[in-house]
Amino acid sequence: MIHVVTAVITAKGDNMNTSIAEETGTAQAMATGDQPRPNKKASVARQRAHVPPKKGKSAKKASSPKKAPKGQKKTKSARDGSKTAKVLDLLKRPGGVTAKELMKATGWQPHSVRGFLSGTVSKKMGLAVTSTKTEDVERTYSVKV
Repeated sequence: MIHVVTAVITAKGDNMNTSIAEETGTAQAMATGDQPRPNKKASVARQRAHVPPKKGKSAKKASSPKKAPKGQKKTKSARDGSKTAKVLDLLKRPGGVTAKELMKATGWQPHSVRGFLSGTVSKKMGLAVTSTKTEDVERTYSVKV
């Protein structure tokens, strides 16, 4: 015979009531021989020290890409109809072009025009931009063809 004891404790204020109920197992549980299984703890691996894993040796290090010699620069061509193409056409004129004309042709601010001339045209494209000041204090920019 299996006896199960259930205890319920309720607390109301200072008075405590305890009630105990007792049940008897059924004949079927006794006939099959089922018994309650004891609580098992889950098997857990042992904890290891908190250290990073060892690094394996790499077979071969990656090589850096080969760079072109500093003296040689590739000249990139601009697409037809682009603002870069318009600026280059204006810079190749015999008298050069003023900053105001470049701003009107591109719609850029003055600092953007100067940055484009020094960064893109001079450095990226490798073209020599010459700047001359005229008598009426107007600066013109030009590129040798």
